[in-house]
Amino acid sequence: MMSEIVNIDGATIIRPGTDIVASMAETFKAELLSTIDSSQGDLTIDLAGVEMVDSVGIGVIIAAHNTLGQSARKLQVINVTKDVYSLFTTMRLNRRFTVEQAV
Repeated sequence: MMSEIVNIDGATIIRPGTDIVASMAETFKAELLSTIDSSQGDLTIDLAGVEMVDSVGIGVIIAAHNTLGQSARKLQVINVTKDVYSLFTTMRLNRRFTVEQAV
């Protein structure tokens, strides 16, 4: 599994395109961290096509947020399904970084 990674105007967008669950979390975490290391600006995780994020996936996203925060960079998560959005807001993650529901 390889995420699609796009750099636009100094910001980076990463699209896993698959559910962020325990079975793929380590791979995705490695991709996220190497993307953060090799880029300068803010990071967007585009969850288009992602139906499910489990607790391990949430942990990976929080780790990315924390790593970015060390260099005053921001994380946003976009195109989030209604169910995943509910999970993020229940956990109040939308107060730590931007979470945008898919239209």
